[in-house]
Amino acid sequence: MPLKIMSLTDAAVERINEIIEDSATPVVGVRVGIKDAGCAGQSYTLAYVSEPVKGDDHIEEKGVHVYVEPKATLFLLGTVMDFEEDILKSGFTFKNPNQTGECGCGESVQLKPADLKALAEARAHA
Repeated sequence: MPLKIMSLTDAAVERINEIIEDSATPVVGVRVGIKDAGCAGQSYTLAYVSEPVKGDDHIEEKGVHVYVEPKATLFLLGTVMDFEEDILKSGFTFKNPNQTGECGCGESVQLKPADLKALAEARAHA
């Protein structure tokens, strides 16, 4: 079975549903991407989506909609998005098989591109 572009844990699904329910403006899901940042080179981005962006990869899991920026999909293939909470912080986390390193403070990561064939297979089965 081919890799999924992304998958979500139950905690991530629950938190996204809470965000959608609590939003004062219409929210249909979240958009995940990456940007150049930090000492390790890249960081994950997350934004609320009121209207899907044409061309984004779309994942629907357990009724939750996640949109992935096309340029980020190559670096996010096979990633599991989670939501973690502890005494000091809470937030979405990404378990990414394409991550090769991270900075000491946890603000940025090093990512390598996924295999193009695996990406094509994941998109074909999405």
